[in-house]
Amino acid sequence: MTRNYFGTDGIRGLTNSRPMTSEIAMKVGQAAGAHFQRGDHKHRVVIGKDTRLSGYMMESALVSGFTSVGMDVIMVGPMPTPGVAMLTTSMRADIGVMISASHNPFVDNGIKLFGPDGYKLSDADEAAIEKLLTEEPKLVPAAQIGRARRVEDARGRYIHNAKMTFPTDLRLDGLKIVIDCANGAAYEVAPSVLWELGADVVTLGVSPNGTNINDHCGSTYPDTLCEQVVKEGAHIGLALDGDADRLIVVDEKGAIVDGDQLMALIASDWQDRGRLRGGGIVATVMSNLGLEKFLADRGLMLVRTQVGDRYVLERMRADGFNVGGEQSGHLILSDYATTGDGLLAGLQILAALVTSGIPASELLHLFDPYPQLLKNVRFEGGDPLGEESVKAAIAEGENRLNDSGRVLIRKSGTEPLIRVMAEGEDQALVAQVVDNICAAVEKVA
Repeated sequence: MTRNYFGTDGIRGLTNSRPMTSEIAMKVGQAAGAHFQRGDHKHRVVIGKDTRLSGYMMESALVSGFTSVGMDVIMVGPMPTPGVAMLTTSMRADIGVMISASHNPFVDNGIKLFGPDGYKLSDADEAAIEKLLTEEPKLVPAAQIGRARRVEDARGRYIHNAKMTFPTDLRLDGLKIVIDCANGAAYEVAPSVLWELGADVVTLGVSPNGTNINDHCGSTYPDTLCEQVVKEGAHIGLALDGDADRLIVVDEKGAIVDGDQLMALIASDWQDRGRLRGGGIVATVMSNLGLEKFLADRGLMLVRTQVGDRYVLERMRADGFNVGGEQSGHLILSDYATTGDGLLAGLQILAALVTSGIPASELLHLFDPYPQLLKNVRFEGGDPLGEESVKAAIAEGENRLNDSGRVLIRKSGTEPLIRVMAEGEDQALVAQVVDNICAAVEKVA
């Protein structure tokens, strides 16, 4: 079945344009509500959101949709995506909804759905909901319309859950941490967790106004964090994205540390403590060859999946891994959460920092990454990757890199972009390969 609504991470788009309209959001609520009404208990849904201006509109539309098919709604307000997943299970809800476009600018929004187990939906569930979106909703009689209520202590529940993942014999006393919350969903909970664990906390991106989410802040724009860490003389900096499911770290020298280095640290730390399961970790095709070599030297596997943290998690669950993630900073620690959680991953990094007693710049540089370059080419329609000239450019690039690197070309799952990536031992050659392929795509796009 053709996917008309769902991309790699739920439904996402420009607000007030298809598919991100209040009308479609209401229909999604009706379709998802109908799909998950199983059993004879009273059905409920947990709805959280980030800080976008359109969050209220989308929330109201979803509430209307869910209640019209007989589901009770629990609204928890601004909440990290992993917090919604956690609350879905703890509140015995049938479904969880996060209203967020993650790292995208405020003009976009999205709908992420979780099943009653707190995991993102399978392709089969998404296909079933898409089918229901094409059908007339089955509205319940007036007496069976669902009720909606707000839960005011939801953020406190998430804060408690997050602190429980930090080793009980450790504290963050004496550690100065700069935390950038991207003016997003974690603007209250993340600084609170760090402060309650004893850290000296310096905050950035904690004044959301509806339009400044991810605006020159957060994990996709860590420049300000880099400057602030050095200026404050901090030991480390943590940057979350708009819905706080990804993490980028900055060491005490102001250098950016990506998800590959973070996964290397957590994997090696957990291996040393006998906690790592599966004989390695799961990452995507985007992760650096340097990570793969580092793990291999430790006798560990790097299992790759297609891009998208949901695919990483599916492989983790299928093969018994408990660490996985993406180079972009989506880190999944399945011992603690059912989805990526930037704050929980940050706490594991901080625990290793406290235990090791060495600077973050040493702790977080475990391998030298291969030179890697990623560029995006926008296209208006058609299939640029099906053009013979593009195929020839890709083949030429692969031949030039030979066994010393690789080429990865893919369509974005959320935007009309062709992503062109290459990596290898020779940085200049990598740049030439990427530029040649981008030029070929641009010519036909």
